[in-house]
Amino acid sequence: MKRLSALWLALVLAPVGIPQARPAQTKAADPDRLGLACTQILQMSSTAWVAHFLEKAGSANNSSAPVALRAITAYGKCYDARTNQLAASLGKSGRGPLMGAAANFRDFQKALDDFAAKGLAATDKAPGTQQAAYAALYERQFRYEFYQRYEQRITGGRPLTAEESAEYSKAKNRFGEFLGLLPEDKAHVIHAAFSQIFDRGPVSDVTKLEVYRFAISVLESPKDPPFSPPPF
Repeated sequence: MKRLSALWLALVLAPVGIPQARPAQTKAADPDRLGLACTQILQMSSTAWVAHFLEKAGSANNSSAPVALRAITAYGKCYDARTNQLAASLGKSGRGPLMGAAANFRDFQKALDDFAAKGLAATDKAPGTQQAAYAALYERQFRYEFYQRYEQRITGGRPLTAEESAEYSKAKNRFGEFLGLLPEDKAHVIHAAFSQIFDRGPVSDVTKLEVYRFAISVLESPKDPPFSPPPF
C-alpha cells in the first residue's frame, strides 16, 4: 500500500507531460522602427525619417529589401496605424462619416489607386522601386485628411490663398506638360484615369491642389527637380 501511495505521489508531482501556464505572447515591435514608437517617427518628416534610417541601419544587411524601401514601409505602417486609430475613435464617438460619405471617399480612393498604378506604369516605375514606394506613401495623406475633417468638425472647403491659386495654375500646366511627353495612347489613359478622381463626387479646391501635387509626383522623373515638397 505504501508503494502504491509513493508511486501515485511521484506521478502527481512529476513535471513531465504536465502543461505549464505560459505568459501571454506580446507582438514584437517592428525592428525597422529602430526602437522608436510610431508617434516619435511621425514627428519627423518622411524624408527626415528615411535619412535617419539610412544613417542608423544603412550598414545592417539583415534584410533582402533595400534600406530606403524598408524605411518608407516602416513610416507607412505608422501613418496607417495613426489613421486607423483616428477612424476607430471617431466611430466609437459617433462623429465619423456617414455611410454615404464613406462610400464616396472609397470611390475617390479607388480612383487615386487606379491613377497611381497607371501613372507609375506609364513612366516605367516598377512595383518595388523607391519611386513606387513613395507614391504609395504619399497617397495616404488623403485618407488621414478625410478623417481629420470629422475630428476637427470641418464642414465645407476653404478657398485657396493667393499663393495656392498661383500654384494651382502652375500645377495644371505642369501636369499638362507631363501628358505631352507621353505617347498619345498612354497620355489618353492617364488623362482619363486622372479625370475619374474628380468624377466620383465634389472635391474641394484645396484637395484638388493636393491631387495635382500627388499626380505630378507620380509622373515626374527622379532626375527632375520636384514640383512641390513632400506632403509630410
